[in-house]
Amino acid sequence: MDSSINTSAAPRAASPIKIAVLAMGGQGGGVLADWIVDMAEHAGWWAQTTSVPGVAQRTGATIYYLELLPEADVERAGRAPALALMPTPGDVDLVVAAELMEGGRAIQRGLVTPDRSVLITSSHRSYAVSEKSAPGNGIADPNKVLEAGRAAAKRFMCFDLQDLADRAGSVISASLFGAVAGSGALPFSRDDFEATVRRAGLGVDASLRAFALGFDAAAQAPEQPAPIDLSRPVPAAPEQAANARTQPLLDMIRRDFPACAQPMLTAGVRRQLEFQDLAYAREYLERMKALRDLDARHGGEARQWELTCAAARYLATAMAYDDVIRVADLKTRATRFERVRQEVGARPDQLVYTTEFMHPRLEEICGTLPAGLGRWLENSKAFGGFVERRLGKGRRMRSGTLGGFLMLYALAGMRRFRRATLRHQIEKAGLEQWLDLVARLAPQDYALAVETVNCRRLVKGYSDTHVRGGGKYRQLLAAAEKLAGRPDAAASLRALRETALK
Repeated sequence: MDSSINTSAAPRAASPIKIAVLAMGGQGGGVLADWIVDMAEHAGWWAQTTSVPGVAQRTGATIYYLELLPEADVERAGRAPALALMPTPGDVDLVVAAELMEGGRAIQRGLVTPDRSVLITSSHRSYAVSEKSAPGNGIADPNKVLEAGRAAAKRFMCFDLQDLADRAGSVISASLFGAVAGSGALPFSRDDFEATVRRAGLGVDASLRAFALGFDAAAQAPEQPAPIDLSRPVPAAPEQAANARTQPLLDMIRRDFPACAQPMLTAGVRRQLEFQDLAYAREYLERMKALRDLDARHGGEARQWELTCAAARYLATAMAYDDVIRVADLKTRATRFERVRQEVGARPDQLVYTTEFMHPRLEEICGTLPAGLGRWLENSKAFGGFVERRLGKGRRMRSGTLGGFLMLYALAGMRRFRRATLRHQIEKAGLEQWLDLVARLAPQDYALAVETVNCRRLVKGYSDTHVRGGGKYRQLLAAAEKLAGRPDAAASLRALRETALK
């Protein structure tokens, strides 16, 4: 009996180059994937791309997966390769992310490994809804992603590719393509990359400019990206106002307030002018003068004017609250339409229509009406039912059309009547209650008064976001009153506030 075994086998194809591209809607992830495939095929490689669509709180997030294999390897194997349709954790050579948190998502999914993966990501941010709607500052710490990238990747490159694209007048897919070329992660020459861009035939000159900036940034990138500096420089108060009518307000700031509070007070005045008018900005400073006097009696320079500096910020945001009128104003500004055009890369001869999703609550509708009428309708079951039937599921409106724009523009024009609205009366009453509490606490516990001012940080946004933050804020004010007199009152209120912010 012949027990010999034939161990000969057909030659195996070499492992393909595996690439994952993570991008959100509108960032050109599909364009980048198509460019890589086109470049590989023109160089005589087998190439395949697939996409795995997903969702994200910012916009649709998609993973584009590519595998590239030289034709010579396929010929040696004697058969067509079977290429994968999805990336496998621990088995990706190049990961390209069009936004920093998309890079973090790739790390979290296990696509980045220290033995083989090159990670290229833009350092800019597109904030998620949860970051925008969180009480206080809900923005995720980008340095945690950088720390994870340094630990997870064989090589990690991170710089602002969106800024490079903007400077070139192009889109981020072009600067990402340049960064891939500059990284040397793919076995193709710069001429191969640039020829691919030219073959695309759209926006070639701008794309090549963005490509060159991305290429140079990657070629000069350090071994590991440096931490991102999260500090924000505080600009000094200007010597001269841009408008002669506002010069007396600027003079008041420089004359009557400590230097540490002047930059924030200047920003606060700008916000009141934008929100309402000159008289409203003057009212802001009059309220601040009363708080400065309170601070001078019970803390002042000895406490580095903590109360005044905190109040300069939070009083400005409390007075310039977000209501339907302000939202309509922001949505009809020319700068917004121009920004949208730039973000979608529209040509001068193209029309761009923006669709707004409007979901006003009963309280917001009544809040724009005169106080008496608003209260009556808010308590009317018939009117409440009508609003729920007509607007309960929200409405979509195209603000780029004449009818949609005029509707929002008319709402924005109601600013002149804002002081008589129900919403303003409610906000004013809440503001006075807050300031009265601060005035009562400062003489007996200065630190507790400062923490009470800082509690206003929880209130932000409008609609449901405003309601959630406002509820927590009122609970903290009640807690401040109960804590008064305790030696650990300020520390306890600070702990409650930090818990509420989480």
